[in-house]
Amino acid sequence: MADELSLESEFDIQTIRQQFPILDRQIGGKPLVYLDSAASSQKSDFVLDAMSNQARTAYSNVHRGLHTLANETTDAFEKARELVRSHLNAKSVDEVIFTKGATEAINLVASGLAETIKAGDEIMVSVMEHHSNIVPWHFLRERFGAVIKWIEVSEDGSLDMESFRTQLSQKTRIVAVTHMSNVLGTVPDVATIIKEAHDAGALVLLDGCQAAVHLEIDVQALDADFYVCSAHKMYGPTGIGALYGKLDILSAMRPYQGGGEMIDTVTRNGVTYNAPPHRFEAGTPAILEAVGFGAAVEWMQKYVTPDARAYKKAVYERLAEGVRGINGLTIHGTAEGKGPVLTFSIEGTHPHDLAQILDRYGVAIRAGNHCAQPLMSHLKVSATARASVGIYNTLEEADMFVQALEKARAMLLA
Repeated sequence: MADELSLESEFDIQTIRQQFPILDRQIGGKPLVYLDSAASSQKSDFVLDAMSNQARTAYSNVHRGLHTLANETTDAFEKARELVRSHLNAKSVDEVIFTKGATEAINLVASGLAETIKAGDEIMVSVMEHHSNIVPWHFLRERFGAVIKWIEVSEDGSLDMESFRTQLSQKTRIVAVTHMSNVLGTVPDVATIIKEAHDAGALVLLDGCQAAVHLEIDVQALDADFYVCSAHKMYGPTGIGALYGKLDILSAMRPYQGGGEMIDTVTRNGVTYNAPPHRFEAGTPAILEAVGFGAAVEWMQKYVTPDARAYKKAVYERLAEGVRGINGLTIHGTAEGKGPVLTFSIEGTHPHDLAQILDRYGVAIRAGNHCAQPLMSHLKVSATARASVGIYNTLEEADMFVQALEKARAMLLA
């Protein structure tokens, strides 16, 4: 297994960076400046070693074997579940389901709640949601006659709480909102949303893909019914994420898929289902990815300190301050308390062109609609550019980004 994490008394950006081998790369002869962590974050040696060592020394299928390798692999798999539980502060590991990612987690919830939805029932989502937290609810609209209600976004990118309150009603069955916008960085007042939704008799799902890496999460304190996240946003591997759900709700939901592990008994005439979480984990799981997920959480619990968060915020502020002087540039999302995501447009340029030119200078950003077309329509743009900060980014990299962006703008508007 991976070596134990070394103890560090203070945050040191160079100590962090040395643990991410990909940061030594050069792109076109320029040092890599990776500002695309909101799409997918890089992985530390601790995570890579945990996965590799598991595969090399103690790999088998989980849960049903009786031999040593099966038992060791099961222990590692379930240790990862416990680490995710602790990161979210769920009450029990039985409330933590491994999924392919947040997308599958939301689809699982939508499918599991489908039988409770009848024509005219309302599902509330916000305009700033990722498509993964929109499309599964459209399935319930198409198939069961649910009505989707949209929570509007204010001019600064904050969630319009008045829009939420005026539309919340006794017909509301589900409120599905982001805990941090992947485009605007906005952190809505989810605690108030949950309380008021519960008072109206509705369930609440939080999309925590961005928040789970930037904020301290406590699903019990929030009283969330469901919470989803993806490992690859949390310095872990792709292909795995987690769904938290309150145990009583999960126990009443039908399985999302059928197969091995999720059953109790199978006969010619019927089937009974396993208890959560295994009820929702049909088939052989992503074992090594789960080990990597657990290692990423363990790494974060050590290194994502208040000092690290403060430094990450300072890097974002350096980015934002640096671009404010660029003619024709608009920052999308300036709500107070937002996360370290800088989304912007430059008049007379296309975000794709900006991203391609920045790549020549070694700077990696994201360009497009960021799987948020309703939000793009609200912003009256077809696409935007986005620079997102990870724990490994430096103040110097922020300056390099601004310099490269100024050169890109000059080239495109020459």
